[in-house]
Amino acid sequence: MTAGSKRQDILDWTNASWERLPASVDLRKRAGEMAQKLAGEITAGKLPFLSTPFMAALEKDLAGLESGFLAGFEHMLLLGIGGSALGARALQKAFASGQDLPGHTGKSLWIMDNVDAAVLEAHLDRLPADKTLVYVVSKSGDTIETIGQYFLVKDWLKKALPGAWKDHLLLNTDEQKGYLRQEAETFGIRTLPVPDNLGGRYSAISAVGLVPAAFLGMDWRALVKGFQAVAAPLTDPKLDAASLAAHPAFEFAVWGKALMDEGFCELITFFYIPAWSSFADWFAQLWAESLGKDGMGSQPLPAVGATDQHSVNQMFLDGPRNKACLFVERAGGPEGLPFPADMPPIFDYLQGKRFGVLLPAEALGTRMALTQSQVPLVALRLGADDAQAAGKMMALLGAATLLTGWLMGINPVDQPAVELGKRLAKARLGADGLAEEKAALAAFVTGGRDERGF
Repeated sequence: MTAGSKRQDILDWTNASWERLPASVDLRKRAGEMAQKLAGEITAGKLPFLSTPFMAALEKDLAGLESGFLAGFEHMLLLGIGGSALGARALQKAFASGQDLPGHTGKSLWIMDNVDAAVLEAHLDRLPADKTLVYVVSKSGDTIETIGQYFLVKDWLKKALPGAWKDHLLLNTDEQKGYLRQEAETFGIRTLPVPDNLGGRYSAISAVGLVPAAFLGMDWRALVKGFQAVAAPLTDPKLDAASLAAHPAFEFAVWGKALMDEGFCELITFFYIPAWSSFADWFAQLWAESLGKDGMGSQPLPAVGATDQHSVNQMFLDGPRNKACLFVERAGGPEGLPFPADMPPIFDYLQGKRFGVLLPAEALGTRMALTQSQVPLVALRLGADDAQAAGKMMALLGAATLLTGWLMGINPVDQPAVELGKRLAKARLGADGLAEEKAALAAFVTGGRDERGF
């Protein structure tokens, strides 16, 4: 952007293929119904991720933590899984990517989002306990993967810092109940609350994601500003059918549902901002866990340009015609180094140019190839790849996911199938109760099997 110009973050619907999505006509007529539902859910306090009623108190807490408590650590070890980690990772990769580059000397965020025994042990062997803050994120306070890690990390801290171990913990959990709340009250551990009705995959713009952002020195205030700018019209008490119909989140929801109705059961999220590629993983959980219900939904397919032009893009372009695409790019980017003057003649077209011209050229080529291959495509083009733009994008995609679920007639804020897997895992480990799950497990592991060597 030139000095003084107004930034533009736009959605380009030119190649959305509306003419192939007849259901969109009737779906748009439901704007009044959706506006009424939004108003009711917000008034009832069921959508805090959009209305952010907790933000004023959180901003005050974050300002204090940023200038005091957080400043005393060089490392943050985040224990969390799913929505408790994906937002933080996306923000770290996008806005504190120095940790991934040679010679990094600044603060570092380490995320333990899996039950990998070797990786956890490596972190505890190599991190200096006296310079490390352990941030534990679990709304319920008893997420088995996270709590299992917590037991081991707590023991590590107690052995290394017997007189100060609790001062190296920060717990983000339910304000009143759960095991982590009990731990906080028993030992006087510092905590931040997870608001009621705030599910993990919708929680990035809360303490869940903003504490790591503040620790790493990101502009978390701009992130919040961008998010609230997009969410505010949806939480306005005066929201009506016309206002909702004009909001890009509703238009995206209409597109998403109409695609499913026409058999487009896969949604590519192609990020042509390499540092933002982890946002594709964040969105994948958001879309899949929210909308995969009752035999419905569409499968998100994260991709990053230009890397995936040379891998999965062949399937996107020439495989089954069941894919649509959200294509994310930026208006500009770093210029990069100049190409040298002594290149072979076959590369004359690069003479006088800089390395930074390659990515936008490849983005344009891929976008055109996808549309020519009849892939319905919406392009999200950011005026700048900064924290404010990230906040706007996260609000847009969060609200669009919610509205898509309502248009589908399902609950986009629960995850019943995931809960079944959690119960079965606990039954396998011998947790009390769960008789039905234990019986099902016994039948599953002892039943007739067809196992062959290879």
